[in-house]
Amino acid sequence: MPPIARHIFFRCSFFVVHCALFFSCSNSDKDEAALFFQRANVAFQSGEYRQAIRFYNEAIEKNPDLADAYNNRGLANVRIGNVEAALDDYNRAIEKDAEFWQAYFNRAEVRADLNDLQGSSEDLAKIKPVYKDSSYFYVRLGNIEVKQNRMSAAQSNFEKALAIDPKNAEALTNRGVLYFNQKQFDLAKADFLRATQLNPKQHFAFNNLGLILGREGKYAEALQLTDKALALEPAQPYYLNNKGFLLLQSHRPDDAFKLIQQSIKLDDQNGWAHRNLGIYYLSKNQSAQAIASLKTAEQLDPSVENVYGYLGKSYQQAGDPTQACQSWKRGVTAGDELARQEAARFCR
Repeated sequence: MPPIARHIFFRCSFFVVHCALFFSCSNSDKDEAALFFQRANVAFQSGEYRQAIRFYNEAIEKNPDLADAYNNRGLANVRIGNVEAALDDYNRAIEKDAEFWQAYFNRAEVRADLNDLQGSSEDLAKIKPVYKDSSYFYVRLGNIEVKQNRMSAAQSNFEKALAIDPKNAEALTNRGVLYFNQKQFDLAKADFLRATQLNPKQHFAFNNLGLILGREGKYAEALQLTDKALALEPAQPYYLNNKGFLLLQSHRPDDAFKLIQQSIKLDDQNGWAHRNLGIYYLSKNQSAQAIASLKTAEQLDPSVENVYGYLGKSYQQAGDPTQACQSWKRGVTAGDELARQEAARFCR
């Protein structure tokens, strides 16, 4: 089953400045800057991000000291996927106003996206006194801790977020992931279910809840939840792959194959998708292709669940019991449950 931990990183709520601006002077440039700023905010709220950027550009041209315009242009750049430009905008907003706490919060997010975890942590530490009562602030802190593999600290921060706001669906989903990784499946399931009830657009939670139901063998229900996630994010490669796995388990290999291929086309570095492709080939008695896919999965991520178990089964199917047992024995060392079972049955 693909790891739901791969889906833990939620984007926290960015802060966009909507307030009317009041200038000490009333020259025409600053008046025009204020007008363009307001137009940009309207375009932003309508999802017209490129138009918003053009209006923010006009506002900045009229008033280069308008820190709010840099911050909001950064938000618009994030929405169109231009994260580097967003980082530059947040830097400039902070240069114009060293106490622009919203810009620090937003910069922390894009720094995390760019894997500058130290920089993100520094920004969050700086603004913690300001946002100590913000539930979303602690979600962001928790996500950074996850990226640094400090799971106990991450869970503590998600708990703080929920203590402030028990209805924070992102905090529930992310805490659920940690419960899942601790094999506390009932607690994880409860968090994911609650998150979907609170926020019907919480696609991560739908996906993760589907994975848990899949582990319970409730494939029809799991597929319904994965379809809800895909309805919200149709091109999400993990969701496509997860649905493919559920279809494999539902004895629909040909439907699964199309989705797994699509997932790999979108992200060819996902070891779980290559594992699922290997399972597909194994089901079709195409052992050579199964071995190649499963070896790719192992190379990309040796922690992929049961990869050694399926690799050994593929070698066995190919008539190579020696290689099969070698794969299963490697899996036993790695904690692969399927490999342990197969090794106990076939290897001495």
